[in-house]
Amino acid sequence: MNRNTTQNTVLGISGSPRKGGNSDILLHYILKGAEAAMMETKPVYLRDIDFSSCTGCERCRKDKICTGLQDGLTPLYPSIQQSDALVLVSPTHNYNITALMKAFIDRLYCFYDFGDARPRPWSSRLAGQGRRAVIAAIAEQEHKEDMGFALEALRLPLEALGYEIVDEVTVFSIFDAGGVKNHPDLLDRAMEAGRRLGRP
Repeated sequence: MNRNTTQNTVLGISGSPRKGGNSDILLHYILKGAEAAMMETKPVYLRDIDFSSCTGCERCRKDKICTGLQDGLTPLYPSIQQSDALVLVSPTHNYNITALMKAFIDRLYCFYDFGDARPRPWSSRLAGQGRRAVIAAIAEQEHKEDMGFALEALRLPLEALGYEIVDEVTVFSIFDAGGVKNHPDLLDRAMEAGRRLGRP
Protein backbone atom coordinates (compact mmCIF):
# COMPACT_ATOMS: atom_id res chain seq x y z
CA MET A 1 0.00 0.00 0.00
CA ASN A 2 1.38 3.40 -0.97
CA ARG A 3 1.51 6.20 1.51
CA ASN A 4 -0.82 9.15 0.94
CA THR A 5 1.64 11.96 0.26
CA THR A 6 -0.99 14.70 0.10
CA GLN A 7 -1.39 14.89 3.87
CA ASN A 8 0.96 15.11 6.83
CA THR A 9 -0.36 12.52 9.24
CA VAL A 10 0.87 11.44 12.65
CA LEU A 11 -0.04 8.19 14.35
CA GLY A 12 0.39 8.37 18.12
CA ILE A 13 0.70 5.17 20.17
CA SER A 14 0.30 5.00 23.95
CA GLY A 15 1.66 1.82 25.53
CA SER A 16 0.29 2.49 28.99
CA PRO A 17 -2.19 0.05 30.52
CA ARG A 18 -3.44 2.90 32.72
CA LYS A 19 -6.18 5.05 31.18
CA GLY A 20 -5.73 8.80 31.52
CA GLY A 21 -2.26 8.46 33.02
CA ASN A 22 0.90 10.41 32.31
CA SER A 23 1.63 8.57 29.05
CA ASP A 24 -1.78 9.44 27.65
CA ILE A 25 -1.37 13.07 28.68
CA LEU A 26 2.07 13.34 27.12
CA LEU A 27 0.78 11.76 23.93
CA HIS A 28 -2.06 14.27 23.85
CA TYR A 29 0.32 17.21 24.10
CA ILE A 30 2.78 15.81 21.56
CA LEU A 31 -0.08 15.37 19.10
CA LYS A 32 -1.37 18.83 19.99
CA GLY A 33 2.01 20.21 18.98
CA ALA A 34 1.86 18.27 15.71
CA GLU A 35 -1.58 19.72 15.03
CA ALA A 36 -0.13 23.21 15.60
CA ALA A 37 2.34 22.31 12.84
CA MET A 38 -0.62 21.63 10.53
CA MET A 39 -0.47 17.83 10.76
CA GLU A 40 -3.40 15.45 11.10
CA THR A 41 -3.19 13.21 14.15
CA LYS A 42 -4.66 9.92 15.29
CA PRO A 43 -4.15 8.64 18.87
CA VAL A 44 -4.13 4.91 19.54
CA TYR A 45 -4.29 3.34 23.01
CA LEU A 46 -2.93 -0.18 22.91
CA ARG A 47 -4.80 -1.21 26.06
CA ASP A 48 -8.04 -0.81 24.10
CA ILE A 49 -6.92 -3.18 21.34
CA ASP A 50 -7.22 -6.94 21.63
CA PHE A 51 -4.05 -8.19 19.95
CA SER A 52 -1.40 -10.85 20.35
CA SER A 53 2.37 -10.65 20.33
CA CYS A 54 4.33 -11.90 17.31
CA THR A 55 4.46 -15.71 17.14
CA GLY A 56 7.43 -15.86 14.76
CA CYS A 57 5.42 -17.75 12.13
CA GLU A 58 7.33 -15.89 9.36
CA ARG A 59 4.30 -15.79 7.04
CA CYS A 60 4.87 -12.06 6.67
CA ARG A 61 8.09 -12.72 4.74
CA LYS A 62 5.96 -14.00 1.87
CA ASP A 63 2.75 -12.02 2.39
CA LYS A 64 4.47 -8.68 3.17
CA ILE A 65 2.06 -8.01 6.04
CA CYS A 66 1.07 -9.88 9.19
CA THR A 67 -1.31 -12.63 8.09
CA GLY A 68 -0.45 -15.18 10.75
CA LEU A 69 -2.51 -13.21 13.24
CA GLN A 70 -5.89 -11.65 12.56
CA ASP A 71 -6.76 -9.49 15.54
CA GLY A 72 -7.32 -5.94 16.70
CA LEU A 73 -3.98 -4.77 15.32
CA THR A 74 -4.77 -5.89 11.77
CA PRO A 75 -6.89 -2.78 10.90
CA LEU A 76 -4.09 -0.53 12.18
CA TYR A 77 -1.53 -1.61 9.58
CA PRO A 78 -2.88 0.68 6.81
CA SER A 79 -2.63 3.67 9.17
CA ILE A 80 1.00 2.80 9.92
CA GLN A 81 1.78 2.52 6.22
CA GLN A 82 0.00 5.73 5.27
CA SER A 83 1.24 7.93 8.12
CA ASP A 84 4.17 10.30 7.76
CA ALA A 85 5.17 10.17 11.42
CA LEU A 86 4.90 7.96 14.46
CA VAL A 87 4.83 8.83 18.16
CA LEU A 88 5.54 6.13 20.73
CA VAL A 89 4.96 6.84 24.42
CA SER A 90 5.50 4.33 27.22
CA PRO A 91 5.88 4.34 30.98
CA THR A 92 8.89 2.51 32.36
CA HIS A 93 8.07 -0.98 33.63
CA ASN A 94 10.95 -2.84 35.23
CA TYR A 95 13.68 -0.90 33.36
CA ASN A 96 11.94 -1.22 30.01
CA ILE A 97 8.87 -0.32 27.96
CA THR A 98 5.55 -1.96 28.76
CA ALA A 99 4.64 -5.39 27.46
CA LEU A 100 1.92 -3.75 25.36
CA MET A 101 4.41 -1.48 23.61
CA LYS A 102 6.92 -4.30 23.11
CA ALA A 103 4.24 -6.48 21.53
CA PHE A 104 3.24 -3.65 19.20
CA ILE A 105 6.84 -3.03 18.11
CA ASP A 106 7.38 -6.75 17.51
CA ARG A 107 4.34 -6.79 15.21
CA LEU A 108 6.13 -4.23 12.98
CA TYR A 109 8.46 -7.07 11.96
CA CYS A 110 6.20 -7.65 8.96
CA PHE A 111 7.62 -4.53 7.26
CA TYR A 112 11.07 -6.09 6.81
CA ASP A 113 12.31 -7.86 3.72
CA PHE A 114 15.00 -10.54 4.04
CA GLY A 115 17.47 -12.02 1.60
CA ASP A 116 18.50 -15.65 1.34
CA ALA A 117 22.18 -15.37 2.32
CA ARG A 118 23.38 -16.27 5.83
CA PRO A 119 23.28 -14.19 7.94
CA ARG A 120 20.24 -12.86 6.14
CA PRO A 121 20.51 -9.29 4.78
CA TRP A 122 17.44 -7.21 5.48
CA SER A 123 15.75 -3.93 4.59
CA SER A 124 12.61 -2.08 5.64
CA ARG A 125 9.76 -1.24 3.28
CA LEU A 126 9.05 1.84 5.42
CA ALA A 127 12.55 3.27 4.89
CA GLY A 128 13.60 5.99 2.46
CA GLN A 129 10.27 7.81 2.61
CA GLY A 130 11.08 10.66 4.99
CA ARG A 131 9.23 9.15 7.92
CA ARG A 132 9.81 10.84 11.28
CA ALA A 133 9.16 9.89 14.89
CA VAL A 134 9.06 11.17 18.45
CA ILE A 135 9.58 8.83 21.38
CA ALA A 136 8.74 9.49 25.02
CA ALA A 137 9.25 7.54 28.25
CA ILE A 138 8.17 8.21 31.83
CA ALA A 139 9.80 6.94 35.01
CA GLU A 140 8.89 7.23 38.67
CA GLN A 141 12.54 7.51 39.69
CA GLU A 142 14.72 10.58 39.23
CA HIS A 143 17.74 9.30 37.29
CA LYS A 144 18.09 8.26 33.66
CA GLU A 145 19.68 4.94 34.59
CA ASP A 146 16.47 4.05 36.43
CA MET A 147 14.67 4.23 33.07
CA GLY A 148 16.83 1.33 31.97
CA PHE A 149 16.39 0.31 28.35
CA ALA A 150 13.10 2.11 27.72
CA LEU A 151 14.39 4.78 25.35
CA GLU A 152 16.58 2.36 23.44
CA ALA A 153 13.69 -0.10 23.17
CA LEU A 154 11.67 2.64 21.45
CA ARG A 155 14.44 4.23 19.41
CA LEU A 156 16.38 1.32 17.92
CA PRO A 157 13.45 -0.52 16.26
CA LEU A 158 12.14 2.70 14.71
CA GLU A 159 15.55 3.63 13.35
CA ALA A 160 15.90 0.14 11.89
CA LEU A 161 12.53 0.56 10.19
CA GLY A 162 13.72 3.81 8.61
CA TYR A 163 12.28 6.50 10.87
CA GLU A 164 14.23 9.63 11.75
CA ILE A 165 13.88 10.28 15.49
CA VAL A 166 13.42 14.05 15.64
CA ASP A 167 12.99 14.28 19.43
CA GLU A 168 13.05 12.24 22.61
CA VAL A 169 11.00 13.27 25.65
CA THR A 170 11.94 11.92 29.07
CA VAL A 171 9.99 12.45 32.28
CA PHE A 172 11.33 11.56 35.71
CA SER A 173 10.10 11.59 39.31
CA ILE A 174 6.40 11.36 38.43
CA PHE A 175 4.25 8.33 39.21
CA ASP A 176 0.79 9.47 40.31
CA ALA A 177 -1.77 9.22 37.52
CA GLY A 178 -2.07 12.59 35.80
CA GLY A 179 0.81 14.07 37.81
CA VAL A 180 2.45 15.44 34.69
CA LYS A 181 -0.41 17.94 34.42
CA ASN A 182 1.18 19.82 37.33
CA HIS A 183 4.34 20.45 35.29
CA PRO A 184 3.56 22.94 32.52
CA ASP A 185 7.22 22.93 31.48
CA LEU A 186 6.93 19.23 30.60
CA LEU A 187 3.71 19.79 28.70
CA ASP A 188 5.35 22.60 26.73
CA ARG A 189 8.28 20.29 26.06
CA ALA A 190 5.92 17.63 24.74
CA MET A 191 4.18 20.14 22.47
CA GLU A 192 7.50 21.31 21.08
CA ALA A 193 8.43 17.72 20.28
CA GLY A 194 5.19 17.40 18.32
CA ARG A 195 5.86 20.61 16.42
CA ARG A 196 9.22 19.24 15.33
CA LEU A 197 7.45 16.49 13.44
CA GLY A 198 6.11 19.13 11.07
CA ARG A 199 9.38 20.94 10.47
CA PRO A 200 11.66 20.22 7.50
